[in-house]
Amino acid sequence: MLIRKAEQRDLPRLLEIYNREVVNGTATFDLEPLTLAERQKWFDAHNRDNHPLLVAEVEGVAVGYASLSRFHEKAAYGTTVELSVYVEPAHCGRGIGQTLARAVIDSARADPRTHRVVSLVTASNTASRRLHEKLGFRHVGTITEAGMKFGRFLDVDYWELAV
Repeated sequence: MLIRKAEQRDLPRLLEIYNREVVNGTATFDLEPLTLAERQKWFDAHNRDNHPLLVAEVEGVAVGYASLSRFHEKAAYGTTVELSVYVEPAHCGRGIGQTLARAVIDSARADPRTHRVVSLVTASNTASRRLHEKLGFRHVGTITEAGMKFGRFLDVDYWELAV
C-alpha cells in the first residue's frame, strides 16, 4: 500500500468512493451523489494551507482517502480542521483507514497552523468510533437526531484531538 498526496487524476476515483457511501451508507449526510464539478471544488480546497488530502493506493488503484478540511467558515476556526476518512468497502478491515488517518494527523501535528482535529461521526458507525479511540481522539458530545437518512434519524458524535 502506498500513501501519497492526492492528484487531479485521482478525483474520479475519490468521487466514486464517496458517492458509494452517499448512496449506501450513513457516514456522510449527503443524500444525493455529487457531480464531478461539485467534488472538484472540494478537491481544490485541499493540499494547500493546512488541508491535506491523502490517497491510499493498492496495486495502482486508489482505494481510500483521508482529508483535513476547514471546520467552519469563520476565520477564528482556522486552526481547527475536520478529519474525513473513506475506504472502499472491499478494502475495509485491513488497516487502510487507520494508516491514512495517522498520516494526515501527522501532517497536522507538523503544521503550526493546526491546533485541533475534529470529527463528526454518525453515532451508529462503530468502526469509525473504534478508529477515533485508537487514534487518541476524545469524545466530546453527541447531537441527537442531528440528521435523517434512509427514513431514520441519526445521532452525530463529536470527537476532538489536540495536536
